[in-house]
Parts: sequence; C-alpha cells; structure tokens
Amino acid sequence: MQPVLVDSHGRPVELEIDVRTSWPRRALPASPWLFPDAAEAGPGGFIGFGADFAPATIVAAYRGGIFPWPHPEAEYAWFSPDPRAIIPLDGLRISQRLGRTLRSGRFRLTVDAAFGRVIRSCAAGRAGGTWITDALVESYGKLHRLGWAHSVEAWSEDGRLAGGLYGVAVGAMFGAESMFHRQSDASKAAMAALVQHANAIGVELLDVQVLTDHTERMGAVEIPRAQYLAELARVRDIEVRWMPGED
Repeated sequence: MQPVLVDSHGRPVELEIDVRTSWPRRALPASPWLFPDAAEAGPGGFIGFGADFAPATIVAAYRGGIFPWPHPEAEYAWFSPDPRAIIPLDGLRISQRLGRTLRSGRFRLTVDAAFGRVIRSCAAGRAGGTWITDALVESYGKLHRLGWAHSVEAWSEDGRLAGGLYGVAVGAMFGAESMFHRQSDASKAAMAALVQHANAIGVELLDVQVLTDHTERMGAVEIPRAQYLAELARVRDIEVRWMPGED
C-alpha cells in the first residue's frame, strides 16, 4: 500500500498520533439564518455582515462554503473567496529535512488533546492583531465540545505545546482555520499529522481558505470557487468519525 506521507525523496513518513476525540458528535438545531449563495459573492469573497456565532450558524455557513472572518468594522463578517485554497490529501509536501524531523519522534502528536490552548495560541502574538476574536474563541470552543471542531497538537520533548492547528469538520470536509508554532517545524508536524489522520478516517476535502506562503510551501493549491463548492456539496453529508473504530 502506498504510504500516506512521503518526503521529497520518496521516503515514507508514518506518524504515531494519539487521538483524544470524544464521540459521538452532538446534533445541532437548524440555523435560523439563511446565508446567501456563496457562488454569488462579490469581489474578495465578501458575503455580508450579520447573524451570530452560534454553533448551528457556523456549521450552516461551512456547509455553504462560507466562513467567518471578523473585520474591524464588524465582527460578524462572512466570506467565500474565489479562488479557494485547499491541500490535496495526497499532495502534502514534506521536505527531506522535515521528513527526518518527523521520523525522529521529536514531536509527540495528538488530536483534540488541547483545543482551547491551540485556538488561544493561534490568536496570540500576531503582528497587527488577529481576526480570532474572543467571541470566535468562545464559539469554536463550544463547537469543539459538541464534536464539530478539532485540533491537532505538536508537543516538544519536554512536554510543552510547541505548535498546532484547529478547524471545523462538516461531513468529509475539514476546514483548517489557523495554526501556530513556538518551535521550528511544529506547525508543519501538526499539518502532517492532520493529513495522515484525515486520510485514515475518510476526510476527502481539506480546506485552508486562502493561500499563504506557508501553506503553499506545504502543497496548498488554489481552485475556482465553483469547483470548491461542487466538491463540498459532494462530501458534506458523508459520515466521518474523528475517533477511528468508534461506533
């Protein structure tokens, strides 16, 4: 069987991941808000202001290809950019050096072991401020406790949280929201762990929203929004269990 992760020289990378996810996921009520069609978003992907950050609202937005992106003029701001950035689940780029680091066991990797610490770390220490507001931290924390939001953590050898990422799962789509690192390669290790775990449980679409230099170096690509929305419609109702083997 072809390994899920390989480095730039074709050497396999197999990670040991401690999955702490609680299951089953809690059902959500229907959202009282009706979002516009993401395909009709204007330049820059702006959808509109309003609604709220209740769990059902955020999940309804993701189901429509929309995500919250607070701006100074209004916290409840929603977007669906065109093009959209994704990481192909067979396309993660692992350099030879990173491959050596991952195989060395330098990082202990976990899923859903420290969601609150990860999202607060993503929000802290960003030059020029952050779009991850206190309201978003609280709302995504609720989503995590309900089983809809997940984190991946990379821990240093002395047991400190070295890096991680978080996002929202809707069916077989995972929308990665943000990542951070306090140690070199820690966020890359968390992304590698996410891709390995996503493949193991049946995630088919890994959304990173907007292309950055960091995600592009790791294999992220841009696709037309119409293509993204078609893929999302195909996978959003596929049942995916974040804790393998759980019924």
